[in-house]
Amino acid sequence: MGLHTMVMMWLAMGTEIRYYKGRHKVRVLTESEGYWIVEALEAFEDDFQGEKVQVKTGERKIVAPNLLFKREGLPPPVKEHTYELDMEKKLKRLVGAEENKHS
Repeated sequence: MGLHTMVMMWLAMGTEIRYYKGRHKVRVLTESEGYWIVEALEAFEDDFQGEKVQVKTGERKIVAPNLLFKREGLPPPVKEHTYELDMEKKLKRLVGAEENKHS
């Protein structure tokens, strides 16, 4: 890879805008395989290990790339665990059968 290509990639990274968790505008500064470094373009409140944390405009943050979206909007809902869904269906069947017995 030539020097010109590397410089163009570096310049492009510093200008790429993404939405952290689909809501908060950030600029991607660096990309790696595991985590990206982003700069907040607006102040927002974030959850960090179960606590609310204020992120200020211009503050840098290390985030997982799967939390960054190209468009603003809510991220797709997290699918429930298969076991939980199966148990919920079983419970509904049991409740329905019990209600039918008493009717």
